[in-house]
Amino acid sequence: MNPGNLKTVADDTAGQRLDKFLAVEYPEHSRSRLQAWIEQSCVTKNSDLIHDCHYKVKVGEVYQINPPAAIDATPQPQHIDLDIIYEDDDVLVVNKPVGMVVHPGPGHYDATLVNALLAHCGDSLSGIGGVKRPGIVHRLDKDTSGLMVVAKNDWAHQHLCKQFEPKILTDDKDRTLKRVYEGLVWGQPTPQKGTIEAYIYRHPRNRQKMAVSKTNTGRLSRTHYKVEATKDFGTPSKPVKISCVTYVLDTGRTHQIRIHSQHAGFPIIGDPLYGQRSLVSVFKYCPEGFKDFKRQALHAKELQFIHPRSNELMHFTATAPLDFLTLLKEILN
Repeated sequence: MNPGNLKTVADDTAGQRLDKFLAVEYPEHSRSRLQAWIEQSCVTKNSDLIHDCHYKVKVGEVYQINPPAAIDATPQPQHIDLDIIYEDDDVLVVNKPVGMVVHPGPGHYDATLVNALLAHCGDSLSGIGGVKRPGIVHRLDKDTSGLMVVAKNDWAHQHLCKQFEPKILTDDKDRTLKRVYEGLVWGQPTPQKGTIEAYIYRHPRNRQKMAVSKTNTGRLSRTHYKVEATKDFGTPSKPVKISCVTYVLDTGRTHQIRIHSQHAGFPIIGDPLYGQRSLVSVFKYCPEGFKDFKRQALHAKELQFIHPRSNELMHFTATAPLDFLTLLKEILN
């Protein structure tokens, strides 16, 4: 332990939020970086780890930061099993599992899809789409499972990126690129089939979230949805409806389906950022699995695109993970 790195809370600093206290005591580091280090178990209080940025510091407490080791800017190959649906010299289609981050970033510097792809594909991915995102054409959130296409060379990357550019289509006949998702939501969407269109921008206070703009600023986004099944687990006086919904994307903005679903009044089950909060009163009517589901119940089940070299229309499907299927079975039975 480096004694010069220890900071003791004095009378005039007591009561401050932990991240604010550290930002004053360690001015060489930004507050956002210190917040990340708190969450990454790099800060101790009286030699014990602390993870709460909002904690109010008390007189006499002793804090120390232990910054993580510097990370190589270039992702390294890691041999991680992949569920590969299709592969040729130009493209690779993978069924991404729940919990896997697509590319390295703050808090997730290894064990990503990119690390696995580098090991699987070797040097052919080098530099395609940037050093940190080689071969990546589109993304799925960490806890969203399902189909992704990866480019294995520059030619494929350029052509696929053009297909994945956000487009507001006026005719389904123009839909050569198709991304279909399956989600489980609270409520019964009305109407049963429709389109959600909104401008999305980065949330001004929580940078991990997106928000729907009330002034039509940000990026235009459009999602088509259809209710596949609904079941009421409640009583006549206390209806508790849960639905299975299919989504088709026109655009692929960050968190698009998740925030569109919340905005339209049927938040996705388990979503930690956009999910419904006050559910204690309804959990007693639902099967136990719905209460214990700790991630967004969302799966990319269909993917269609034009092959960049052969111009063939490629179409793939992938079954949702077991935890998702277990909940779906409760709705369908």
